[in-house]
Amino acid sequence: MSQPTPLMPHATASWLVDNTALTFEQIAEFCGLHMLEVQAMADDLASSKYTGRDPVRSGELTMAEIEAGQADPNYRLRMFKAPVTVSRTKGPRYTPVSKRQDKPDGIAWILRNHPEVSDAQIGKLIGTTRNTIAAIRDRSHWNIGNIQAKDPVTLGLCSQRELDAVVARAAKKAGLHDEAGDDARLGDDREALIEELRAEREAQAKAASEAAQEAEVAAWLQAKRAAEAEGQA
Repeated sequence: MSQPTPLMPHATASWLVDNTALTFEQIAEFCGLHMLEVQAMADDLASSKYTGRDPVRSGELTMAEIEAGQADPNYRLRMFKAPVTVSRTKGPRYTPVSKRQDKPDGIAWILRNHPEVSDAQIGKLIGTTRNTIAAIRDRSHWNIGNIQAKDPVTLGLCSQRELDAVVARAAKKAGLHDEAGDDARLGDDREALIEELRAEREAQAKAASEAAQEAEVAAWLQAKRAAEAEGQA
């Protein structure tokens, strides 16, 4: 059985990149992301900027688990408490009042990044009307000047699983998704990155070992010279 992923994988990964010394591979595996996504966050190259979400504060990780991962690059992080999944009921999605002002930003993000998603799918995912979606698309919305495209997952308007499912269905319907080809490419990229990181770790370990040996030899020579000087005196 696969391990559950954090409630907000990208935001959690962003926090772990900024606040821990865990490897990209460890973070990617824990958050259920591709390692290239995590590396892009670390290099500040990600298309979307995520507000970090502390998994320790949310109860999904413990500091002891993070420290164990930092001490051993091969250690696999274990979730302390899986996020609670809430089953959906029929009817429009309820959005807390504090989040409703964020809906236009989330809608704009989907329209910009996933144009294949239909208005009906956006409405069901975000909990909005087709009129609102159309107004944001044609920039006739009353507040269009203040709308900024932001990831609806980061805004808390939907879960990553829900967004991924909607995008996958829309892409499949539009004939845009080549699952086998994508998996093969991602697999090749992942293996290449793993090999590169492993080579870097081995090179660092070798350099540290050589430095320690050189220091030991230098200390031995210094002690020998000191002993010879004392004998001559």
